[in-house]
Amino acid sequence: QVQLQESGPGLVKPSQTLSLACTVSGGSITANGYFWSWIRQPTGKGLEWMGGFASSGSSYYSPSLKSRTSISRDTSKNQFTLQLTSVTPEDTAVYYCAREVPTGRIEYWGKGTLVTVSS
Repeated sequence: QVQLQESGPGLVKPSQTLSLACTVSGGSITANGYFWSWIRQPTGKGLEWMGGFASSGSSYYSPSLKSRTSISRDTSKNQFTLQLTSVTPEDTAVYYCAREVPTGRIEYWGKGTLVTVSS
């Protein structure tokens, strides 16, 4: 059973950088055929896919967030991270990490972590 756990600050000030980590257990982030993603959901709104990387290490980003988003991985820790720069209150959301199978279906989700952007 693969488990994902998000971690990071729950409060970030406007204009700062939001940084979250996703620690994976029960499966390797380098295992072939999977895609590891960050997804967010603002309160009262739908899910928004932010970006992720394939097992090969190739990264992909949502065009609307690409200029502010960086996703990296640490294979020694079996962990991947999200950085979102120049945050505003509109970036307040529950942030999830997830594993996708080749069809695009999300197979495993983290529990999510609420990040509030406020001064």
